[in-house]
Amino acid sequence: MKEIIEKIKQLKEEKKAVILAHCYQNAEIDEVADYVGDSLYLSQMAAKTDAEIILFAGVYFMAQTAKILCPDKKVLLPRLESGCLMADMINLKQLREFKSKNPNIPVVCYINSTAEVKSECDICCTSSNALKIVESLKAPKVLFLPDTYLGKWVESKLNNVEVITYPGFCPTHLRIRPEDILEARKKYPNAKVLAHPECHQSVTSLADYVGSTTGIMKFAAEHDDKQFIIATEKGVVDRLKRDYPDKEFILIKDNIICQNMKWHTLTDVLHALQNEEHEISVDKDIREKALKCIDRMLEVSK
Repeated sequence: MKEIIEKIKQLKEEKKAVILAHCYQNAEIDEVADYVGDSLYLSQMAAKTDAEIILFAGVYFMAQTAKILCPDKKVLLPRLESGCLMADMINLKQLREFKSKNPNIPVVCYINSTAEVKSECDICCTSSNALKIVESLKAPKVLFLPDTYLGKWVESKLNNVEVITYPGFCPTHLRIRPEDILEARKKYPNAKVLAHPECHQSVTSLADYVGSTTGIMKFAAEHDDKQFIIATEKGVVDRLKRDYPDKEFILIKDNIICQNMKWHTLTDVLHALQNEEHEISVDKDIREKALKCIDRMLEVSK
C-alpha cells in the first residue's frame, strides 16, 4: 500500500491533479486526498482549485458537480458504477411532474441529484446548509427534492414555511430505526447521540444533535463528552476513531454502510490517474443551467 500511495502522490504532482474525497469513502483514501469532507466543502474546493485534473473519490453526482463547476478541467471518477440510489430516485420527467402539481413554488434540490435535475431547479443545497438555503428564499412554500427526510427536518426547524417534499430517501440512513437509538442509550447511558438529517424523523427526534457529516464530526471534536453514538455512515466513525483516540465512538448499527461510496480503493485511484480514465462529461446546455443552481447555493453559503 505504501508503494501505491507514493505512486499516486508522484502522479498528482506530475499531472497537476487534486484528489477530493468524501467522508464516507474508505479511510485509506485519506492518505492521498488533498481535501476530505462533506458535499458542500468538496464543492467549494472544486470551485477554487487551479489543478488541471480533479479526481473525485465519491459518487457520480459529486464528480458531475465538480465538472459543472470546472468545465475546463478533466474530472475523473475512479469507478463509474459508484452511483447514488437517492439521486436515481428522480429524473427529469418525475421532476417536471412534481413541479406541475405544485406550480409557482421555488424548487430546492439536494446536491444528491443529477446534473439534469439540477438544471431545472432554482437552488441547490447540502445537508450542511439546507436550513440556510430554504430560509434564503423567503417563501411561504418550497418544493424540496429528492430527500423527503432532510426536507421535513428543515421544515421542523422553520416557522411558517411549508416544505413540500418529493418521496426520495437514503436507503443507508433509513436502516436506522428509533428502537436502535433507544437500545443504544440503554447500553451507553452517558453517550451523546449524533444523527444525520437524512434519517427518519422518528430517529432525529431522539438525537442530541442532528447535522451533516461535517457537523457531526465538529460536534464530537469540540465537546468534552467522551462517548458518542453515531447515527450515520460508517466512514464518519472510522475517521473519528482515528482522529480522536481518547474518545469512544459507537456506530449505531454494523450495516450502516453505503456500498456505492465504498467502491473506490487506492488501486482504483492509481489506475484512474495513470490512465486518466473514467472522465466525467456534462452536456453544455445542462451544465450552464445546473451551474446557476449550484452557484446560487455557493453564494448563499459564503
